[in-house]
Amino acid sequence: MGGPNRFDELQQRVADIARPVFRRPLDSPYQISNELFAALRHVLHDVGGQPDVPIEYLEKDEEAWEMNTYVTCECLGWRGVWNSEERRRAENDLGATLYFGLPYYARWVTVAAKTLVEKGLITPDELSAKVDEVRARLEARR
Repeated sequence: MGGPNRFDELQQRVADIARPVFRRPLDSPYQISNELFAALRHVLHDVGGQPDVPIEYLEKDEEAWEMNTYVTCECLGWRGVWNSEERRRAENDLGATLYFGLPYYARWVTVAAKTLVEKGLITPDELSAKVDEVRARLEARR
């Protein structure tokens, strides 16, 4: 595709398309290069093949909250609240800051809460009350 600089250039061009104020309109009938098409198709979580620094792989045992999150999200699917594709899409929709800034299962629990509120299955007040209840329970253990 032309190396990291070319990819960055194409990503910037995609970003320019998304910004209405600074956007450079594409010529009708929207004939674009294969490289630009690949950049347009690029989704936030798909970082395969992009340059990055090497990191050390560390085996990690899941913590209790992570397993509870996994089971809760699976139960939401079993009960018909969402499916795995909806969950993945909701994660992508978090945006780069939250997507890359939150640990793996924190993204899951964040999108679970957001989805439950968006679908009207819980209210923001109910969610807030439950968060307060859990915080108080955890503080009492300390």
